[in-house]
Amino acid sequence: MRTKAGLWMDHRKAMIVLVTDKGEETKLIISKVEKQPRRSGDSPLKGPYESAQVPASNRQQRALTGHLNIYYEAVIACIRDAESILIFGPGEAKGELKKRLKKSNLEGRIVGMETVDRMTDRQISAKIRRHFSQ
Repeated sequence: MRTKAGLWMDHRKAMIVLVTDKGEETKLIISKVEKQPRRSGDSPLKGPYESAQVPASNRQQRALTGHLNIYYEAVIACIRDAESILIFGPGEAKGELKKRLKKSNLEGRIVGMETVDRMTDRQISAKIRRHFSQ
């Protein structure tokens, strides 16, 4: 059975549509990445603000990288068996996924990468169906 995968992704979620001879299956993967890491403690305008209350930026970066690693591995696990992969989305996550697919020797299966803005789940499914029906 031939499987084709299309996915819309950003750093917060990935909407994956797997198209086979029997139909299509949709999967949603949510990452635990925060858009802006929050500082703990009081505001400098409202109370004490010591350096001990502000997490080190390298600790924040390590946490972000760890969450992204888990997220990308979950996405790759879903599309690993696909013979054709279409990737689209609004930001940098597409390129980061492409680099990881290259490390996994799956880069040759990518049939397209597009930059698109926010889309509804139905728009994503329709775009993937149109692409693979051609």
